[in-house]
Amino acid sequence: MMSFDTHPSTRDDYRVIRWTDWYKSKGLSKWAAARLRKAGKGPRIVHLTDHAIGVTVKDDREWTEARTRAGV
Repeated sequence: MMSFDTHPSTRDDYRVIRWTDWYKSKGLSKWAAARLRKAGKGPRIVHLTDHAIGVTVKDDREWTEARTRAGV
């Protein structure tokens, strides 16, 4: 069994993507991302500092998968 420190995918799950990088990677505007966050419909937020927030890779993946649907 691998430990937390040696398994790359586990470590990557907890890597934090800064909020601006996250919403830009999803093709969202600053305002659309803010509305999602305010409505509680965005991914879980990590508070990095008093003024900086981000999203873990794991929460980004789960949020994206929850919004993925079969072809129309």
